[in-house]
Amino acid sequence: MTRVDFYLLPGQDIQTRRAYACRITEKAYRTGHKIAILAADDTEASILDDLLWTFRQGSFIPHTLAENYANDPLAPVVIGTGEVPEPFKGLLINLSPDPPENWQHFQRIAEIINEDPGIRQAGRKKYQLYQEHGVEIHTHRIEP
Repeated sequence: MTRVDFYLLPGQDIQTRRAYACRITEKAYRTGHKIAILAADDTEASILDDLLWTFRQGSFIPHTLAENYANDPLAPVVIGTGEVPEPFKGLLINLSPDPPENWQHFQRIAEIINEDPGIRQAGRKKYQLYQEHGVEIHTHRIEP
């Protein structure tokens, strides 16, 4: 059964949202998980690709973009905008406004929501979808 965690961030800053996705990724990576990050678009995927190298001093999170996964199949983190490669069904960090394709196949989904009106509205729709399907939902309010 899928578990979904909603992380509610203060403010509307997109960089804070992306940095929080990197924090979750780092924590999961350090505990040995494979992580998929679903970006809103190719531009965001590229930004996240760079950010995972630089978001925190001393951080090292090996990763690859989904389109390069075939060339780097040992990468523990994959970033993309569409279908997630099969080995990455443990944790999905969703920054897309839409629910992930085949969301039922993931063990855990992290939805990172800030106070941007568009992101909040998309978050409400995803919450409703998950709730209608009886998913285990947890909400975490993140303080500034």
